[in-house]
Amino acid sequence: MTTTTTSRDAAPVHPGARKGPRQPIVRQLERVALPVALAVLAMIFCVLRPDTFATVDNLSAILGSQAVLVVVALGLLVPLRAGDFDLSVGGTLTLSAMLVAVLNGEHGVPLSATIFIALGAGALVGLVNGLFVLYFGINSFIVTLGVGQLLLGIVSLLSGNRIVSGIDQSLLDAVVLRRFLGVPLGFYYAALLCLLLWYVFEYTTVGRRLLFVGAGRDVARLSGVRVNRVRLGSLVAAGVIAALAGVLYAGTTGSADPRGGTAYLLPAFAAAFLGATSISPGRFNPWGTLIAAYFLLVGITGLQMLGAQTYVQDLFYGGALVLAVALSQLLRGRRPQEFS
Repeated sequence: MTTTTTSRDAAPVHPGARKGPRQPIVRQLERVALPVALAVLAMIFCVLRPDTFATVDNLSAILGSQAVLVVVALGLLVPLRAGDFDLSVGGTLTLSAMLVAVLNGEHGVPLSATIFIALGAGALVGLVNGLFVLYFGINSFIVTLGVGQLLLGIVSLLSGNRIVSGIDQSLLDAVVLRRFLGVPLGFYYAALLCLLLWYVFEYTTVGRRLLFVGAGRDVARLSGVRVNRVRLGSLVAAGVIAALAGVLYAGTTGSADPRGGTAYLLPAFAAAFLGATSISPGRFNPWGTLIAAYFLLVGITGLQMLGAQTYVQDLFYGGALVLAVALSQLLRGRRPQEFS
């Protein structure tokens, strides 16, 4: 398959840059650095805490119970590939989970109908984001930040600012209680989504258009790409995926917390940017994001088992995000990242 590469995709070549066989070697090392770091980190914690960390139950808990974070991070990739931020995913996740809990747990609406309504609400949030960003020309960072906070207010109104439980047991069975090879099914849902996004990004016209729009909107527009349509579609897709994460959250906990989704925003961005340093360095990519998410989760779990205080989680996630952005910029030749 022939792919088109714009001048923005390639890092600038400096006169003193080395040429020859070392460059492909360095490139391959960049691709595998994060998976290797994940393996080394896991080995260290296995040695330090063999009785707690190096167990099948712990592995199952890391893979299955944190599938929500993986799905949120994967949802962020779609607008990020098109050059837009979506800071409303935490609010969308929370709204989706609360809709499932209120409609199904309190009002007895069939579970399938509540899931459909939750996903529809996610699509609506993405549509609202896109209309404000494109029609009014407002920065996506500002729009989605405000919409996310608005959604939290709606959730508080729906729930009376309380945790709502009573969700149908079948959702819990489908997410965490049923297992395949000892791992909850939630992990496989996240892995399937990762596979789907990888296929879309790498082998479809939609994926190439997302990349072109993110690389340079003016060039993409002159090439015949409907830039606004691509950006709108990316924000709608992010809303739907965040709503799916909310359904998984409800299935993982059996309830909905009016502030539960906000905790996923920072680590999701950290995973997305850290993932851009691996597998396909310099580009937001699903497999890198999946590995990065579990790198963060393994680090946090291991530190907690070593007795680290709760504030270490914020330090770890915040530091990982800053470091990931810095590394991704180095891989891009320190060129400014274009966002709306």
